[in-house]
Formats: sequence, structure tokens, C-alpha cells
Amino acid sequence: MAERFEVEVESFDLEGRGVAHRDGKAVFIEGALAGERVIYERTKNKSRYETGRTLTVLRESTSRVQPRCPHFGFDQGACGGCAMQHIEPATQVAIKSRALEDALWHIGRVRPQNVLPPIFGPSWGYRHRARLSVRYVASKGGALVGFRERASSYVTDMQSCAVLPPAISQLLLPLRALISGLPICDRMPQIEVAVGAQATVLVARVLEAPSAADREALLQFGREHQVSIWLQPSGPDTAAPLDGQRDVLSLALPEFGVTLPFAPTDFTQVNHRTNEVLVSLALKLLEPQATDAVVDFFCGLGNFTLPLATRARHVVGLEGAASLVQRAQQAAQRNGLAERTTFGARNLFEWSGADWDALVHTHGPIERVLIDPPREGALAVVQALGKA
Repeated sequence: MAERFEVEVESFDLEGRGVAHRDGKAVFIEGALAGERVIYERTKNKSRYETGRTLTVLRESTSRVQPRCPHFGFDQGACGGCAMQHIEPATQVAIKSRALEDALWHIGRVRPQNVLPPIFGPSWGYRHRARLSVRYVASKGGALVGFRERASSYVTDMQSCAVLPPAISQLLLPLRALISGLPICDRMPQIEVAVGAQATVLVARVLEAPSAADREALLQFGREHQVSIWLQPSGPDTAAPLDGQRDVLSLALPEFGVTLPFAPTDFTQVNHRTNEVLVSLALKLLEPQATDAVVDFFCGLGNFTLPLATRARHVVGLEGAASLVQRAQQAAQRNGLAERTTFGARNLFEWSGADWDALVHTHGPIERVLIDPPREGALAVVQALGKA
């Protein structure tokens, strides 16, 4: 039996766990909040720290709330799809803001001169992108569809999800019934969910080609529930609609009159409304003028490039993946911004001062720069710009 201890919780760590100290060691406790007194069960014991999970809250924090989802928790079998439902939303945002500041300092050795108010959206039904695991479990009566259990490879036995849009949450049980009845039920390990402004796509990862009967069952499910079913036999680029009709998924940016098409396996922000606010704030901070030339590094599908093109004279979008560059060009054409944009495929992880000089030689002086890279790409670009 695991050992149990009683402690005062002093603070949060970057993952939202409560932090206490006992016998000279830090203790990281799942489900505990700063200011609480709890009894926890030790789950890991190391020489310098230990981890645990909350068993009993003897004194509650004012930040503690009742989780909305019945599958949330820290016991065995609890869903691992989210980690902070027991914390009221404003405190969740504060924890994540502090995590960002700590990462900037510990990884980049920089401290922000100004900290803007964090951007956040609704707490429930916001997740327009999700990757659901699928596993056939005979003892459970069929297929399970959902997020993995916390700290486990098992799939949660869930019937609903409070963070998925309600229409998607309501599909979990019908999906379980559908997959359980397919001969390839144990050859379909995941379903990717992508919700657009006008359509919803479910991308089923398949390790074996479905039969004609399987395909018809999947198509019938799509017609009944008004979703498009895609199959992905290998990597993301192999995903294709089962009926041959490519539903156009899109992100709307109404402030700029821009609609951004995307494929169901493309990276987009999880929350569409938050993305609108993010793009709007970025452009307000950048303050592009009608006479400016702007460069958008790591432009992806053009999430910032196209809105920038509605304000600036010209925008150059640079991206490492040629396929994304092509898609961004098509989006610019569709939105009537082709003449105000130029896109190029480049390895931005190796960007140099000479590359910057060549960019200026081709496009003239660059008045504004927007950088939205993965972490490893930021350093190369910032260093090159600093030398320019």
C-alpha cells in the first residue's frame, strides 16, 4: 500500500500541481492547490523530490471548484484530456502565465519588459481540434473512443467531454457503437477531430483498408450526423475524404474580411475565437502602415500573413514546408490578396544575415517583422535579425 502524508501546500508548479515540502524534499501533488492542507498518496519517491496525488482535502482553497466533467480526476482511470478542471478559470490563466514567464527565463534567459494581459476564451466546449484514441476492449463491451487516461496508455471509458464542442461530445457514444460493429475495429487506433466554420471532419487512422461494407457504414454515419469522414492509412498527407468530396474547413477572421481554408490534419489554434483575438492583438502591436513591407516568419497557412496584407503594402510569408507555402498562396488568391503577398519555402532554422540581405535586396526595406516560430526556430531568426 502506498504511503500517505499530510502537508501544507505552498504554491503551484508549472503543470498546475500543488507544491509542498516534507523532510527536506519538494513534493509535487496532483489535485492539490496552493493554500490547502491535504493528505496525499505518494506515487514516486526520488532522492530530491517526490510526487503524489491528493486523497483528502482538509482545508480547501478558494480557487477550488467542482469539475464539470464526470471523467475528470486523479484516480486510476480518470481522463487525461485536461488537468485543471478543479481550479477556477482565472487561477488557471495565472498559472499558465507564470509558466510562460518561467520558461522565458530558464530557457531563454530573458525577462519581458512589459507583460500583456493573457488571451483566453471560453472554459467549456472550446476545443475545435482533438486527437481521440480508439481501442477495442472486449471486457468493456466494445470500442472505447476518447482521450487517454492520466499517466496511462489506456483509453478512458468516457461517454461525454466538457471541453469538446457539444455536437462532438454527443458523438462519442455513437462512434463507439459504429466502430464496435466494424470488422476493422481493432485496426483503427485514433480519430482526429477538426471543426471548421461550416463543416466538421473526422479523420480515422486506419491500419487496414476497410471493406466496401465498412466504407458504407462510415459514410452512413457521416450522413446521419452531418460530419465528413476521412481515412488516413499512413502519414497526415495520406488523409483523404471517404466520399471524394473535400469539405472546405475554414477559419474566419471577420475583422480583416479573411477566410483561411485548412485541411483537417493541418495545425490550427484549438480555439477559433481565441485565434481571432490573437491575430487582432498581434496586428495592433505591430501597427503595420499602408506603405510598409512586412515579413512573416513561419507563416504556415497564412494565419497572420493574410490579415497583415489587408493593412500593409506588401507581406512576405516564409515557411519551411513547401506544401504549406502552396496552400498559403491559394488562400491569398481566394481572398483577393495575391498581389499584396509573396510566399517562399525556406529552411528557417538555418536563417542567416546573408539571407536577410538577400530578402531586402529583393523586396526593398522591411519595416515590420512578425515571428511565430516553434521554439527551436526562434533563436536562429532572432540572432540573424540582430546581426542585420
